[in-house]
Amino acid sequence: MSKPKSRNGKKNLIGPQLKALRARDDISQRDLAVQLQLLGLNVEKDVITRIETNKRYVNDFEIQIIAKYFKVSYQYLIDGEECL
Repeated sequence: MSKPKSRNGKKNLIGPQLKALRARDDISQRDLAVQLQLLGLNVEKDVITRIETNKRYVNDFEIQIIAKYFKVSYQYLIDGEECL
């Protein structure tokens, strides 16, 4: 059974938000990977690239750690908007 994709063929919903958050905080993909590793997420720079370009699926626990690092809600990462 194949993994689901969005209508436009993207493999995740958080790519644009992740890229925007990195720009906001002026952090490179490599440095972000290091910081996420310190929080227990085993990722490398190329994983960040693949998430941002929607070429990699993202698990719920990965979303949780990314949201924790950037101090944003899960909803922001998924929908691009904060909870009311």
